[in-house]
Amino acid sequence: MPKSKKEKITKDMQIGQIIEEYPKTFEVFERNGLHCVGCAIATYESIEDGAKVHGINVKRLLKELNNSVKE
Repeated sequence: MPKSKKEKITKDMQIGQIIEEYPKTFEVFERNGLHCVGCAIATYESIEDGAKVHGINVKRLLKELNNSVKE
């Protein structure tokens, strides 16, 4: 799926990269059960992989993440 103009965060982006670029997303990850955002795995794990491992709906997570970074 191509990245839309409004979609800053995509499922194949790495969790660590997102938190570094958009610190507000930390709360979204925590609220959704991705508590390992500060661990070493977050530096190379994609949102999609992290969501699958933790049983999180990736589409819903992406929507929340993108809503948190809207200007």
